Amino acid sequence: MFVITADQIDSRNDHDRAREMIARLLAQNPDAFSLPPDQTAGDEIQLLVSAARPTLSTILALHRSGHWSVGLGVGSVRTPLPASTRQATGGAFIAARDAVVRAKRTEAHFALEVSPADAAAPGIEALVTMLLLLRQRRTPQGWEAGDLFESGLAQTDIAAELGITTGAVSQRLKAAQYRVEQAARPALVRLLEQLDHDANESETL
Repeated sequence: MFVITADQIDSRNDHDRAREMIARLLAQNPDAFSLPPDQTAGDEIQLLVSAARPTLSTILALHRSGHWSVGLGVGSVRTPLPASTRQATGGAFIAARDAVVRAKRTEAHFALEVSPADAAAPGIEALVTMLLLLRQRRTPQGWEAGDLFESGLAQTDIAAELGITTGAVSQRLKAAQYRVEQAARPALVRLLEQLDHDANESETL
């Protein structure tokens, strides 16, 4: 399974953003979490996710906000599950704790750890980091066009919505590298799925 531990950046000089971030994540994908997301140590969020696709989406949402160091742990979780995330235990939780500590020192504020250790993890972390840094370079105009594009609107409809030409929409999407991201995300999901599968196999040996 996947555990995400997110620690608020510079929380001493900012208001507590945990509750609003949890509410946003639940609104975006209410069925993503195996247990209700928890605010744990003050300014920290802990999330238990059973599938790779919502795991990646959650990481992207946390990173886009610009307020979180994100640690992803992959591994086992003790069952039966308790009533809350903060009561849950297992290798994935230990890995997520190690990952978020390291994430605070990385350029993208993201790190990945696997329990037991997996040689593929550093490469997958590097690929996720590349996607995060690509998204970090986007302008507000790029995000605006991209969000409409991801909602399913055609470029002509996006142009009408934003009051710009279809050529300008195409330029914004190209500059924002949206098609690159669309190609990368399914590949990253498959890599995370394989990592989770291998971690589970190692636990049963």
